[in-house]
Amino acid sequence: MHRMPVVRTALATATAAALLAGCRAGSVTADGRSQDGPQARTSTSAPARDVPRPHRTFTHKPRHRAGHPPVRARPARPTAQVPRRGTTPRVAPAVIAVGSSGERVRELQARLRQLGLFGRNPTGYYGSVTRASVLAYQRGHGLVATGSVDRRTWGSLRSRSRPPARDELYPPTSLPLAEPDRRCLTGRVLCISKSSRTLAWMINGRVVSAMDVRFGSQYTPTREGLFQVNFKSRDHVSTIYHTPMPYAMFFSGGQAVHYSADFAARGYAGASHGCVNVRDKKKIASVFGQVKAGDKVVVFT
Repeated sequence: MHRMPVVRTALATATAAALLAGCRAGSVTADGRSQDGPQARTSTSAPARDVPRPHRTFTHKPRHRAGHPPVRARPARPTAQVPRRGTTPRVAPAVIAVGSSGERVRELQARLRQLGLFGRNPTGYYGSVTRASVLAYQRGHGLVATGSVDRRTWGSLRSRSRPPARDELYPPTSLPLAEPDRRCLTGRVLCISKSSRTLAWMINGRVVSAMDVRFGSQYTPTREGLFQVNFKSRDHVSTIYHTPMPYAMFFSGGQAVHYSADFAARGYAGASHGCVNVRDKKKIASVFGQVKAGDKVVVFT
């Protein structure tokens, strides 16, 4: 008995059922399984969209309009870490601060100078040089290095130095006088140091008066050596540069010790043409009245 028509009929029936169920066309085996997937749908009882799906959790993604950048979720803020107490050293209030001036600053500078930490004479102004000296003292004595003087620093400094004398508080020159050249130790001498930029009027090794001076430039240097005062001119005017040279005391050709209004106004920003400029008019006027022709002039480095 031939059964081939029954098989064909069964295949045709299965194929029609698959098309009615909504499945895509594909080869189907004799037992009703599709060869396009592991489990083809053979039931016609319900369409594919009614098959229950496993539960899923969806993350909302914000939409954005065309032409605008997408909205991004803000990252979580890190939790602020509160610093532990005592980790930052407490800075004590200053009793003498940078930028201040007056008698107390002079005392501070004089005491630092006694300890070899301040290389200038007291000026009464707390600037960068004084701050550097205070820092050096604080670091050398285990104090908080701030550059300003608090009560602890001030007490420590006072315990390690002596009360300064008036000459230490009000020195005659901006820079300390240099150790005098041996040629300055006898007789009447204008003892002039290029390294300290000072002039000392000395008689038999004793300093009578001292003052700040400046010298010639690199191209017109002040000559060094042992000289003597050749002549004096109270209201002299330079015949070369046509500039005033009050209280001039000539010692080497056209080079002289004299008052300079430019030095008084500009300080060390300028230079002379070889002369020894003095900026304190009152002091040089007094020395001019004491110096005599023939007195020694010593210029040394």
